[in-house]
Amino acid sequence: MHHHYWQGSFIGDEEAGRRLAELPAAVEAALATDLETETVLAACDALAGALCDPAHPVHGRLAAHLPEGEDPAVLAELGVLLGRRELTRKLRRELGGTAPGRLNRADPRETVYEAWAPVGLVAHIAPGNAATVAPLSIVEGLLAGNVNILKASSADTLLTQHLMAELAALDPSGALASRIVVLRFPSSRQEWLRLMCAPADVVAVWGGEGAVEGVAAHVPAGCRLVEWGHRISFAYLTSDAWSDAVTLGALADDVCLHEQQACSSPQVVYLDTEDEGEVFAFAERFAAVLAARPPAVGAVSAVGPDPAQEAELTTTELVARLEEHLGLTRVFAAPDGSWRVMADTRSPLTASPLNRSVWVKPLPRKRMIATLRPMRRYLQTAGLAGSRTDVAELSRTALAAGVTRVTPVGAMLESYAGEPHDGVYALQRYSRRVAVQADPALFATTACLDDLARPVVLPPPAGPLLGKEDVQEPGRRVARADAELYFRSGGSTGAPALSIFSYDDYDTQMHAAARGLLAAGYDPVGDRTANLFYCGAMYGSFISFFSVLERLGGVQLPLSAGPDHRATARALIDHGADTLFGMPSYLWQLLRAEEDALRAYGGLRKVFYGGEHFTAEQQRTLKDTFGIEVIRSITYGSTDLGPLGYQCTESSGGVHHLHADLHTMEVLDLAEDRPVAPGETGRLVFTTHARRGQDLGRYVIGDLGREVPGRCPCGRHAPRFELRGRTGDVMRVATYFLNHRRFLDLAEEPGGHRGELQIRLDATDARERLTVRVERGAATDPERLREVFLAGYPELRSAVAERLLDLVVEAVDGASLDRSPTSGKLLAVVDVRR
Repeated sequence: MHHHYWQGSFIGDEEAGRRLAELPAAVEAALATDLETETVLAACDALAGALCDPAHPVHGRLAAHLPEGEDPAVLAELGVLLGRRELTRKLRRELGGTAPGRLNRADPRETVYEAWAPVGLVAHIAPGNAATVAPLSIVEGLLAGNVNILKASSADTLLTQHLMAELAALDPSGALASRIVVLRFPSSRQEWLRLMCAPADVVAVWGGEGAVEGVAAHVPAGCRLVEWGHRISFAYLTSDAWSDAVTLGALADDVCLHEQQACSSPQVVYLDTEDEGEVFAFAERFAAVLAARPPAVGAVSAVGPDPAQEAELTTTELVARLEEHLGLTRVFAAPDGSWRVMADTRSPLTASPLNRSVWVKPLPRKRMIATLRPMRRYLQTAGLAGSRTDVAELSRTALAAGVTRVTPVGAMLESYAGEPHDGVYALQRYSRRVAVQADPALFATTACLDDLARPVVLPPPAGPLLGKEDVQEPGRRVARADAELYFRSGGSTGAPALSIFSYDDYDTQMHAAARGLLAAGYDPVGDRTANLFYCGAMYGSFISFFSVLERLGGVQLPLSAGPDHRATARALIDHGADTLFGMPSYLWQLLRAEEDALRAYGGLRKVFYGGEHFTAEQQRTLKDTFGIEVIRSITYGSTDLGPLGYQCTESSGGVHHLHADLHTMEVLDLAEDRPVAPGETGRLVFTTHARRGQDLGRYVIGDLGREVPGRCPCGRHAPRFELRGRTGDVMRVATYFLNHRRFLDLAEEPGGHRGELQIRLDATDARERLTVRVERGAATDPERLREVFLAGYPELRSAVAERLLDLVVEAVDGASLDRSPTSGKLLAVVDVRR
């Protein structure tokens, strides 16, 4: 029978033995390939959806492999744990982020790069009494990037093997399959156990002392042994709590759930007293509560205690009954043996035989550390019941005694994503913290060392194309847990759109934008930055770049864009600002209005802009007039998707690198939903992977662009693209398609215009009218510009010659141009035709 799963295939004993002998070579080959954390998250999330849907074929296939009597609801419970929400939370808690393997700067002000690297091979020795432990253990190893080989009990079903096969099938790259091996064999087959452990870097053992000792003999020197052994947990009740009926009911829940088979189940109930009478009285009251509980159901009931467990139950109860004659104990038990409460006047911790068997003992809080500390290696959960002050004080005392986990009574078996297990984080035990120190002169603009080493490969985009209207309505129904931060777009290309983020997603995006800003030449040590983006009305630019600078540790003047240009200029001068963040249209107005003062100041060196573009002539003016040395895009992005691209020191104009660790990008034909030829202009379509709660796959953002071929001279592997305007910039006028960008290019060269430019479309009684509004006082002659447009734009010339269109060029004050009231962006095209 093929009951072993090896790197994508089910195999039999003979083949498994042969492959075990060659395990080191298989591990080396798997580690030579890259495994992105997002690949693991995407596959686990897809599997989670199937496990939570009883009608899904995968659910049906796996339910057939559940242990006899196991409730199929366990698959849904497993699905919740494998969902993106839980796993990303776990990654953040344990490894600090959702891409822990990337060599990012530990401190943005230093060229020291740190990451969590896989240890290599993790050998998991799974227990035989918990169906979900084995697959979850492998997933933990995968999240850390490791190759995983797991020994399942010979008495287990093939659930883990088939679950891992379903998971691997959801990864078309094959990277997951190459990192998973599941073998089922008895512990008596020592040679197989030795071959499993010999090349391992970590051996993780689930079980008691005997199981750990049996495996430890095969663990090579230098290999990390991680013990997930049996632990003892207890409840501790103060005098106020032990007389409360609600508390007794909650305690009974902890005892009966899973029949005390979990390490966090209470085996002992301690009372904060020295009075033996109170111990006996409580035991009698609690016995009545247990007696009212229904019998066990599910797998535990179907299997029941084995003969050895039955013998231990009987022996423990008989000994306790004999000690009643000495006044040491009192036993309350069900006639059918389904539960027992054993009161004991002695405080030392005593293990329970489980199966609803509970010790009740006195333990004054002043003696808690002395009594429990000798058992610190075995302690896990303390369930506390008492006043707020009692719980605070007792928590500290219990932790000092050796407990690793404190919960309320009634919640001892509950857990949360990323919770430490037995006092440690599993993902850290399966990882190494690694660091690279680099020459600051060579790596000043390198935020992530991996960008220079290899491309990021994310799951390919799939599904239908989505437009803004497809995202907006579902976006309003985002789950409350994911709807933590609300932004509205500036409305420069239509009605303001609502975008909703979780704080975790926002944090991920701000870190990405910060890395992009370093690539563009921002210096968090030397630059003094004025944040001049617009703020208010739920618009996100100012807040976002405040967050970016906070993560970079940069010096910031949070001024925001305001109408009082003189006051803003004064603040720049008084506080020594040398770097400006803001919208080009606002910065252009500020610098022209306060030209004399800012030229005299002479301290401006860098401008990072977003939302619009400075024209080449405007950039030339800023450099020549104000001595500004660096003018680059601060980011390319949108309110709904966040940062999409960034410029490096080799980028100019509209050329950006893709944030390839967050998004994948397609360039589709303008008229058909198919890829364009390499280098051709098309619609930019983005799929966001690092986003919770919203499906932003294959989002048509409304921008035009083209892929830039070849690797960038900066050395980064991230793909490059060049922005070529917006789909809304292409106007249908007088039966012709005209492009705003073409007007802008002609105005600059050969027109020599250095200011802003806006097109207004009107309908008159006779024909349509196209008005090009250009900023006055920027070396601009409207009549000459009109001649330039007609001479350089054949379609425009034909429309005018055919008397289908009136062309007007007028010079206006920059303040009179139409702008978005929220973001301050210049509206490229104002169409008032009706």
